[in-house]
Formats: sequence, structure tokens, C-alpha cells
Amino acid sequence: MFKALINVAARRLAGAIPTVILLSMVVFFVLRALPADPLALLLPPNATQADAEVVRHALGLDRSIAVQYLIWLRDAVAGNLGTSIAFREPVTRLLANTLPATLELSFVALALALFISIPGGLLLYGRRGTIIENILDVLVVCMLSIPAFLWAIFLMLGFGVMLGWLPFSGRIDSGVVMPSGTGFLLIDYVVNLQGGYWTNALAHLVLPASALALGFSPLVIRVLRSSLLESSEDHYVTVARQRGLTERQIILSHMLRNSALPTITLIGAQFGFLFGGTLLVETIFSYPGVGNPMVQAVRNHDLPLIQGIALVFCVTTLAINTAVDILYVVLNPKLRRG
Repeated sequence: MFKALINVAARRLAGAIPTVILLSMVVFFVLRALPADPLALLLPPNATQADAEVVRHALGLDRSIAVQYLIWLRDAVAGNLGTSIAFREPVTRLLANTLPATLELSFVALALALFISIPGGLLLYGRRGTIIENILDVLVVCMLSIPAFLWAIFLMLGFGVMLGWLPFSGRIDSGVVMPSGTGFLLIDYVVNLQGGYWTNALAHLVLPASALALGFSPLVIRVLRSSLLESSEDHYVTVARQRGLTERQIILSHMLRNSALPTITLIGAQFGFLFGGTLLVETIFSYPGVGNPMVQAVRNHDLPLIQGIALVFCVTTLAINTAVDILYVVLNPKLRRG
């Protein structure tokens, strides 16, 4: 099995390199085709044309786009993504400070989505052919039609503003000390044995993670239910019923593992949308992740920061897809033998 996992990782890495390069080229050339001048933030209102030319030459913007891209690619391979025009600091440092918050939010949202969707899919399958299935199916379709940012507004108004049960701004309460470490608060507070702060950080994650999970889980529920319906016609299910196993035992011990394979594939394919959805949700909840710098970068036409965030999102999505492929091999013996 270890050899099969290595092969999957190697194939994914071989495909990821040209994908990242192609995406970086598209982002780089499209941004420079937009009718906006990135020097507007760097120059004072009384700057002359000569001043603009000096700054343009210092940033390399007076060279051809192809040369600019090759220089950027060379620096990116070395870990230098340039300097943000709006924030006046290296893009790599900005991402190192904000990306852990976005990743933590995404993984908590994914865990919450699985907590909702797996029981939901099992419930839909278990109530097949009844009026309850029709009611639940309509409910899932309604959930599917509501995007994550709209869930965020509903949850903020309901549980944050009206009821006041949960915090809806920031990552932790004001005055709480941020721990040093990985940047993932739920990990750092455990490592530092600060349980009270850990619950505070978790409370701030509940609403934004729930918004992302509620936008993500309906599709997983429907796919899991469809997979269970297909598996119910397989020969091994018939044999299990003839052996006298209960329906619960058949589903949990046999059908669920086989039905999980297409569901895992869907999660890997859709994780990029969940990860991208954090941008709007973070803005709504004033969550200090990548979302707020991205909004500022787009507003100010901050080319280096936009390119860096796009590159990080691409690499993260490819890494998650690779992890899903590896998990698929672990769960599917046929692929290991192949």
C-alpha cells in the first residue's frame, strides 16, 4: 500500500507543477491587462511624470509583461512573492500571518459539514419511500440554494445580534493574548495549556464555520444518499441481508464505507469552493484571515498581493486534492492492487 500511496503523490505532484505555472501565468497576464495603475498608491498627489517613471522602473513595470512574469516566477520559486503595494510589507509575511486563520476556519468548517452531512445522508436513505424523505429532500434543496455568505448574515443576525449567544467579530476577544506558535489558535492554546482561551477561540469560529458548513453540506448529503441507494442493489448487500444482519449493521458496517468513496471525491473537488468561500465570510465576520487583505488588494489593485493569494489558494487546493486521492487509495483495495 505504501508504494501505491507514493505513486499517487508522485503523479499528483507531476500534474500540480504545470497547473500552478499555468494559473500563475493567467493571473499575471490578466491583472496587467486591466485598465488600472498600481502606482496610484505609491505616488503622492503632486508627483510628476518623472517621479512616476522612476518608481515604475524600480518596480520593473517598464519591462515587457513576459519579462516581468519570468522575474516574478524566479523570485516566487525562491520564496519571494514581492511586496504588497497597499500594506507596504512582503507578501510572504502577510500570508504567513493570515493564512493559518483561513486554513483553521476551512478545516473546522469541513469537519462541521461532515458532522452535518453524514447523519443527514444516512437519515435521507433510512427514510426512503416515506413522506419524511420528501420533506427532508425539500429542506436540503432549500439549503443548497442559499450561499455561504447569506448563511453568514443569517447566523450573525440571529445568534450574534438578536440572541447574543456567540461572538461574531474577530478571531478572539479583545485583550486576549495571541499565543506564539503555528498560527492555528486551536492548536497553540492546547500546546500552551490555555484551555480558557481555547474555548474563546472556538466560540469565534462557530458562526463563520457554520455558515461555510451549511453552504457545503447539502451537496454532500445528496451525493451520499445517492451512493447508498446505488450500493443497496449490490450483491454483497443482498448476501448480508440473507445472513440475517439488520439494516443498521449492513449500512454502518458495509454500505457506508463503499458509499464514502464518491463522497470523498466530491469533497476533494468542492473543497476549493469552500476554501474560496472563506473570503466573503471572513469579511462579514471581520475574521483576520486572507479575506480582508484580498478585498483590500482588489480595491487598491495590489498586483503582488493578488498574485500571491491566488498562488496560495491554488497550491492549497491541489494539496487537499492530493490528500483526498491518497485517502481514496487507502479506502479502495482495488486501487492498491492496481
